[in-house]
Amino acid sequence: MDLEKLLDSIAFAAEKHKNQRRKNSEATPYINHPIGVAQILIKEKIDDIDILRAAILHDTVEDTDTTFEELSEIFGPTVTDYVREVTDDKTKPKHVRKQLQVDTGAHKSYGAKLIKMADKIYNLRDLEKETPVGWDQERRDQYFIWAKKVTDNLKVHDGLQRQLQELYARNLTAK
Repeated sequence: MDLEKLLDSIAFAAEKHKNQRRKNSEATPYINHPIGVAQILIKEKIDDIDILRAAILHDTVEDTDTTFEELSEIFGPTVTDYVREVTDDKTKPKHVRKQLQVDTGAHKSYGAKLIKMADKIYNLRDLEKETPVGWDQERRDQYFIWAKKVTDNLKVHDGLQRQLQELYARNLTAK
């Protein structure tokens, strides 16, 4: 039953993100990102199905025409609440949204913190491999600095924390 729920979430997210691409040189399908976020959690023995489903769906409201009401009707209030906690309010300026991630992280639920940590791990690994199209080294470095500020308030899982610290150690030295 849980596997069916997870696959339903993947199918929904794949449909919603079907025309989106990552900003790497290969323009990989965007759906790789939320699936990768869930994989990071699974590899760290996170098996709460609602957290995993929310990890798959975490960018659907922020980056597609999906509404919280739609998510709630299909996936229920728990999954929707996790997604709501990790969704930026796109009506606010980017610098405000970024600062809110830093300021509010400590007050998120355990599940939302896990999703946010895994999301940052995925994005930082991507940045290690390749600077996105249109980014320069300075923007890449600033993302690492900002991500550390965000994740410093999310220390709820030793394995995820260790992965983040390794990423920061490799990429923030002498900066």
